[in-house]
Amino acid sequence: MIALKPLIISGREVLPLVEGGKGISVSNGESSGAWAAAGGVGTFSGVNADSFDQSGENIPQIYHGKTRSERHEELVAYGIAGGIHQARVAYESSNGQGRIHMNVLWEMGGAERVLNGVLEGAKGLIHGVTCGAGMPYRIAEIAAHYGVHYYPIVSSARAFRALWKRAYHKFGEWLGGVVYEDPWLAGGHNGLSNVEDPEHPEPPLPRVRELRNLMRGFGLDETPIFMAGGVWNLREWEEWLDNPELGPVAFQFGTRPLLTKESPISEAWKRRLLRLKEGDVYLNRFSPTGFYSSAVRNPFLRDLQQRSERQVAFTVEPVGDHAAAFRVGARGRLVYLTPHDRERAEGWVAQGYTEALRTPDSTLVFVTSDSAQEIRADQINCMGCLSTCQFSNWAENESGTTGKKADPRSFCIQKTLQTISHSDDVDFQLMFAGHNAYRFATDPFYANGYVPSVKELVGRLVTGD
Repeated sequence: MIALKPLIISGREVLPLVEGGKGISVSNGESSGAWAAAGGVGTFSGVNADSFDQSGENIPQIYHGKTRSERHEELVAYGIAGGIHQARVAYESSNGQGRIHMNVLWEMGGAERVLNGVLEGAKGLIHGVTCGAGMPYRIAEIAAHYGVHYYPIVSSARAFRALWKRAYHKFGEWLGGVVYEDPWLAGGHNGLSNVEDPEHPEPPLPRVRELRNLMRGFGLDETPIFMAGGVWNLREWEEWLDNPELGPVAFQFGTRPLLTKESPISEAWKRRLLRLKEGDVYLNRFSPTGFYSSAVRNPFLRDLQQRSERQVAFTVEPVGDHAAAFRVGARGRLVYLTPHDRERAEGWVAQGYTEALRTPDSTLVFVTSDSAQEIRADQINCMGCLSTCQFSNWAENESGTTGKKADPRSFCIQKTLQTISHSDDVDFQLMFAGHNAYRFATDPFYANGYVPSVKELVGRLVTGD
């Protein structure tokens, strides 16, 4: 394999190996600090990062506010305290090597406030900020204010063009790189647009070449591009190394750092990764963000699939084929279904799915009484973890709502990600993963369930494997 050459990233020459940021405590100060200590770029998550008390005990993120707005303020305070703590851990454990980046989701609730709070409270400890999940126009201005580099996450040249022309050209000197995240292969939330087919992946090379050509037009010839999503080893990406068409390229790893000694995920989660098979990671659209996301097919995800399958359209008055009367709710209010759909609905009720929940699309979803109770409780307990949430209808605006009906086909993402990050429950919670996660089971590096240190993993990656 071609020898791996260092790159200047966030002001220092480092290995072009980047730890991908994973939210809700999954990439933390310990894992990112170890990655930086190994000579690369470590990335801790600034999304609901864990914080600790004076005795070193984790502070559970419990909410006491009576309203969504009050709980949202608690969420922002937790986020700032946790981000500062993780930045300190990362910086100290890096031993002055590599670079430390913080990852932020632009669509998370209070994103700007959390980012400002962490950068203010951890001055000099963070060298760069990566940011995706939406169009983070203001990330450039905020990063420049604190003298740190920024790294927008995009899935197309078109997205970067919009960001550059609207805002980034004013702060070009602080643009440390552009993260191209493959929308078909990356784990977590993916940037598939309405013009791209989720069933027909496009190869990344032409898309990154298009991105580089666009960047050259803006005078960004030497600004690194981070290839993210689907990167397992560098031997498979050798044509990208020293490729004049692509210019300087670094490689971001999101899935492989999960299975390291420093990774904070549970042993149950790590064991599950070692048993995954090809096809076990599913590209779906159940997320309350409205984005596509990639997660492991487990009972949690299957329940969401089956919930949406038990769904029929309704009208409140007889209209056309919707002439079959059907009673819903405790008051037995009449709605109208097609005769075929009424037959299906009666069958679901007979199977125990007795609760018909209305969706924003004028459909009914049939669930059990227990499931309906949990869905309603989760919607009521919303703490505004997203800027807009389809599940709870929260929005970070003056009215505190999207103005639409809450959608029972989705779920409380804060609740499930906090639970999987702080327990052994990997079956009934959302488990994000990249589509290459099945390779843990076949890669000889992990034979007999071996879990390497971050230093060992980085050393392995440098060899090409």
